[in-house]
Amino acid sequence: MRTLLNIIWLVFAGFWLALGYAAAGIICFVLIVTIPFGIASFRLAGYALWPFGREVVERPTAGVMSAIGNVIWLVVAGIWLAIGHVVTAIPLFVTIIGIPMGWANLKLIPVSLMPLGKEIVPSSHRFGER
Repeated sequence: MRTLLNIIWLVFAGFWLALGYAAAGIICFVLIVTIPFGIASFRLAGYALWPFGREVVERPTAGVMSAIGNVIWLVVAGIWLAIGHVVTAIPLFVTIIGIPMGWANLKLIPVSLMPLGKEIVPSSHRFGER
């Protein structure tokens, strides 16, 4: 079921969202100082392509620099990426099959606003399964 949802997600939302994250990542790499933001953006682009079966968890070693970086990210790129998620979620909610994908889109908003200090892991990893 995850694979089917991921394929549908890729066609209707994931590709466009991943392009937005990749564009933000490229801009961050061009500006040299913001390379850590670019790395986070490319990591999120991969997650936006194939989100079902994975989840975002807080990294316990994240410190004050991640918090400061998240504030900068929020102002520069986070707001725009979150708006992209909302705009993509609305048409998905209109269809019955798109409702789980609309929820997935809304669940991506917090990480799009503050990506630093977070980690993307398989869903089963959180419960101690491997």
